[in-house]
Amino acid sequence: MWGRQRESYSMYKRMPSRDNTSVVDVEDNSAHLLESMDLETTNPSWRLSFPYVLVATLSSFLFGYHLGFVCYLKLKWLMNHLKASLLILVLVGIPLAEGLVVSTCLAGALVGCLFSGWIADEFGRRRAFQLCALPMIIGAAVSAITGNLMGMLLGRFLVGIGMGIGPPVASLYVTEVSPSHVRGTYGGFIQIATCLGLMAALFIGIPVKEISGWWRICFWIATIPAGILALAIVFCPESPHWLHKQGRSAEAEMEFDRLLGGAHVKYSMAELSKLDRGDDTETVKLEELLHGRHFRVVFIGSTLFALQQLSGINAIFYFSSSVFKSAGVSSKLANVFIGIANLSGSVVAMTLMDKLGRKVLLQWSFFGMAASMALQVSASSSYMPESGALYLSVGGMLLFVLTFALGAGPVPGLLLPEIFPSRIRAKAMAVCMSVHWVINFFVGLLFLQLLEQLGSQLLYSMFATFCLMAVVFVKRNVVETKGKSLQEIEISLLPQE
Repeated sequence: MWGRQRESYSMYKRMPSRDNTSVVDVEDNSAHLLESMDLETTNPSWRLSFPYVLVATLSSFLFGYHLGFVCYLKLKWLMNHLKASLLILVLVGIPLAEGLVVSTCLAGALVGCLFSGWIADEFGRRRAFQLCALPMIIGAAVSAITGNLMGMLLGRFLVGIGMGIGPPVASLYVTEVSPSHVRGTYGGFIQIATCLGLMAALFIGIPVKEISGWWRICFWIATIPAGILALAIVFCPESPHWLHKQGRSAEAEMEFDRLLGGAHVKYSMAELSKLDRGDDTETVKLEELLHGRHFRVVFIGSTLFALQQLSGINAIFYFSSSVFKSAGVSSKLANVFIGIANLSGSVVAMTLMDKLGRKVLLQWSFFGMAASMALQVSASSSYMPESGALYLSVGGMLLFVLTFALGAGPVPGLLLPEIFPSRIRAKAMAVCMSVHWVINFFVGLLFLQLLEQLGSQLLYSMFATFCLMAVVFVKRNVVETKGKSLQEIEISLLPQE
């Protein structure tokens, strides 16, 4: 900027004094300078990157759809439509086998997540989306045509692999292609897409018990958005951050032009160049993430995802029908209310993400979830009248989902790609999301057994305790990233030596 000022000044000095238009020329140069300064200080248009963010969130929609539809795949109902393996039923029993239908998908998600960082770094973000969609298409098709329980478990496992690849890659892509002033808002779209997927599974699955074979159609429907994702992502720009890391700076400039507009290309490239250390193309080893200067950010990310799952949110999503039924509420009506609460909270979070910031939303979200679980504990008390217990149970569960969607749901997936340095971003996300899936797996597998053995009061008290622990952890460890570029965040967390 100052270089341009000196240039304008030197041009003025070289003008002959007899030139009567010198004053006009100086005014023109000054106007040009001010215009250039305005271009640097104004934010890029969000309209340029918005369509590509929508395409990326199709993976989140699929994530929510498959997560929601599993609520309808109760084993007792499946046994009437599939040839169940007696060996499975004898070895683990009905309750654990029902959890197995859920957790097989989560096991596949863990496998996909473990490889997601390597896939995103090796093949790029766009190709990673396609490799996410492929097992989802195959797995859904296998589930749709199978005639036995083992085939269903295989299909769910394949779908799970795609579900494991999708969330970390979507978070990476949205974070890296979004202008900093709307990055939080765009990150909120990931959670909204997940909510819409959950609600789509709810409404599409309504006739599943009345119409014979409808559950197969539900699986076939899932192949449509997966196919659209695989094709549409071809027309989206690749992440400029990934291209720059690969040494393809010219292509990175072209993609910045598509995402931010030509006026912001040079500034964005200069920001990327600030972080060049000469080691971007070197392979990131696991030891780098678990020791040394990267340990702190990876520890924060892993703990956030662990506390997110230990809050009990997915236990509520998976088995909401069973919990509401025990409270005397229609499962269909309960699922509708939960979907509305989840979507409403996600929309509010999207509007507040770039205003209040990530840290504030996280703290109040976990605190609200703890309070909601306290209502559930009160509803489980033997001293509570039956009618009062019913209202507290339903209200507490809906409030829990609402407060989760305000922060604990959308923020970790957005915050972590922001605080991870560019070089380790993909693989660090894979490590943290793997922690998420491990805990998610065991919660899905063991929740019903724990509910039977410990009782709802003690179990919900444990969930409330984890939520309060999360409030303290966020206050002490999480940094605010609102309105900062990824390069500014990285420099502040990991100063160059």
